[in-house]
Amino acid sequence: MNTTEFRKRGKEMIDYVADYIETIEQRSVYPDVQPGYLRSLIPEEVPVEPEMYEDVVKDIERVIMPGVTHWHSPFFYAYFPTASSFPAMLADMLCGAIGCIGFSWGTASEATLMSLLAARSRIVRWIQADNPDRTESEIFSKLVAYSSDQAHSSVERAGLIGGVTMKKVPTDEKFSVQGEALKKMVERDRRAGLIPFYFCATLGTTASCAFDNIIELGPLCNAAKMWMHIDAAYAGSAFICPEFRPLLNGVEFADSFNFNAHKWLLVNFDCSVMWVKERADIIGAFKMDPLYLKHDHQESGLVTDYRHWQIPLGRRFRSLKLWFVFRLYGLRGLQDHIRKQVLLAKEFEKMVRDDQRFEICAEVILGLVCFRLKGSNELNETLLKRINSTRKIHMVPCQLSGKFVLRFAVCARTTELHHVRESWAHITDLASELLQELPH
Repeated sequence: MNTTEFRKRGKEMIDYVADYIETIEQRSVYPDVQPGYLRSLIPEEVPVEPEMYEDVVKDIERVIMPGVTHWHSPFFYAYFPTASSFPAMLADMLCGAIGCIGFSWGTASEATLMSLLAARSRIVRWIQADNPDRTESEIFSKLVAYSSDQAHSSVERAGLIGGVTMKKVPTDEKFSVQGEALKKMVERDRRAGLIPFYFCATLGTTASCAFDNIIELGPLCNAAKMWMHIDAAYAGSAFICPEFRPLLNGVEFADSFNFNAHKWLLVNFDCSVMWVKERADIIGAFKMDPLYLKHDHQESGLVTDYRHWQIPLGRRFRSLKLWFVFRLYGLRGLQDHIRKQVLLAKEFEKMVRDDQRFEICAEVILGLVCFRLKGSNELNETLLKRINSTRKIHMVPCQLSGKFVLRFAVCARTTELHHVRESWAHITDLASELLQELPH
């Protein structure tokens, strides 16, 4: 969609919203549909080819609006089938597209926290089933969780919020956690009387896009009765491409898996998708049923009450954004987007390798290139400050093996090869100026 059509469609949507507000009293307050009504109206798989915008918009009235409450009366809380069924159906679509074992969330940070809290509740339940005299506080004091030393800071933060110790597992030369490293830590902590219960694996680390070895880590966690959560916030979108699906091998051992559709799948912030192996583990940790939240269908098994799956009771209609993107791009269009950006990153990597003043610091797997000038950390810090101060491009650094590293991420929808070339020319010009200033 170009900017001309975007203006046209945007005005049409404003008219639709205005018409809806003007005519809202003509609509029923409460929907006259049965749970599951959407199943016959929406295909089970993401369309391969893009559809016409007009057809997508028509389905708002045909598919969505019949299951929505229309509040033209005094406010009241109400369950409505569309918002309950749609997230799971869109997650199922995405599940088919990536070929993994759903439900839409706000962010990966929230998904990690919820998985940790669910794991904490499960281990307490298991221990007290065998040892009824053990108190929850006593068990909490001995719980220990694990993550990669390359994991996002939100994982450590989940441990702080959950009140459990989060230990960092050392990574190998490719910044990946291997099974033996986790095994040693778990065995040592067990001997010390601690209770290992949770491991957060990362597929596509923030710093370097490294991948933990979940083929080894999964069986280890299963045998140790530890919850394994997979955080694939950035890299998960790439799994819609068959050539990148081997990076997901081992997901069958996970208890939960999450990635951010808003990072690389052309969906606006925020929209994160999470799958859980046993929904009862999530629901059992958070279910509350006061009278004012009860409804006729809650025990029918036909609906999913996502208020039991998350911290807030209410939630936005994030799956609607997924639905629009799936239909307007099609699976082929989304795959083309991912592949194009990976190729652009590979082009940038080649430019870096062709300049002997620079070095690549981590394997380039997807759309992230980690590189630096050969030299001191101070030299690279100065280079990055000069790059960012010009405001032509912006990069965020990381630390890898004690080295200050620059990160070039290809992620904007409109990025083309000439942008990558211009960026590299800008970087090398500033690098040349900097190196000329050094004493010889």
